[in-house]
Amino acid sequence: MNFKKRLTTGAALMAMALASSVSAQAQEVTLKVHHMWPTVAMGHQRLVVPWCETIAKESNNRMRCQILPAMTGGGTPAQLVDRVKDGVDDVVLTLPGYTPGRFPIMEAFELPFMTNTAEVASAAAWDYMVKYGAKEFTGSKILATWVHDEGFVSTSNKAIKTMDDFRGLKIRAASRQSTKLLAKLGATPVGMPIPPVADAMTKGTIDGFLTAWEIIPSFKLHEVSKFHTEIEASRPSMFTAGFVMAMNQAKYDSLPADLKSIIDKHSGATMSRTIGRYWDESTAVGRKAAQDRGNTFNKISAAETDRWIQASAPLYDEWVAEMDKRGLPGKQMLQDAKDLIKKYNR
Repeated sequence: MNFKKRLTTGAALMAMALASSVSAQAQEVTLKVHHMWPTVAMGHQRLVVPWCETIAKESNNRMRCQILPAMTGGGTPAQLVDRVKDGVDDVVLTLPGYTPGRFPIMEAFELPFMTNTAEVASAAAWDYMVKYGAKEFTGSKILATWVHDEGFVSTSNKAIKTMDDFRGLKIRAASRQSTKLLAKLGATPVGMPIPPVADAMTKGTIDGFLTAWEIIPSFKLHEVSKFHTEIEASRPSMFTAGFVMAMNQAKYDSLPADLKSIIDKHSGATMSRTIGRYWDESTAVGRKAAQDRGNTFNKISAAETDRWIQASAPLYDEWVAEMDKRGLPGKQMLQDAKDLIKKYNR
């Protein structure tokens, strides 16, 4: 090949490379973001919408969201983990616990009386997820993981003041570990995601529910319950449930480098802890809704709370044994979860 021909060929290759680079930089992406909350919910307003606005702004509108709230994209909350893995949705926000037993590693943070503030536990949960839990989410890239504010129990006709009061009551549980907790306390657990809870209460399908204050106003749960039982504040939360914000891995991998960097910037440890703080800050708002309606609040004494803690203690050993059966270091994993909570609680 003569010099002139080589020069021409080289110029053509450079032009093609440049065109490819420009094309990649100019790529426009729409992310289908799917979740279960109504648009009035704190999670939609403080998390989903601002996140989508931020990535749009920083990408000069080359990456935008199509937000699908309240499961308007189809399916059920429990199906979101598969929808994102399979690429039906690009990004989802959901609770892995809605598919009981499928994500047991991350259940360490759903064990009863394990956490206090959502901010601290969410920071710990991210580190723990990176070390142990990511393997549970094959096909998905976890953008954030967090837990809700302190969980408690609400009922419609019978106030719960002692552990004996749980007997004969059908109580909604949010996860496998909260199902086990209710059984240990003497109730009949009924697993269900949050959207149908109000209807189930109205119809008498359930007598009460476990949840946190953040979600109460969004689904008007203070209107279908009369009594709210909160444990002694000096003790860890009665229960908590874990959330994830997950992105389809193939979708992320298909993004050009500059758009990936925007996703990376707005995900991870800092974001997880910040989301936890949002949930903590929502407690007062949710609680006020029940107060304004005139609902009754029952505070469980330290001694009675300790009875509940003692009754649920075997769940820790059960979880460790399950991890061991899976060939995982269950005892070390549980200790790591506890140590991480202490670390971020300083």
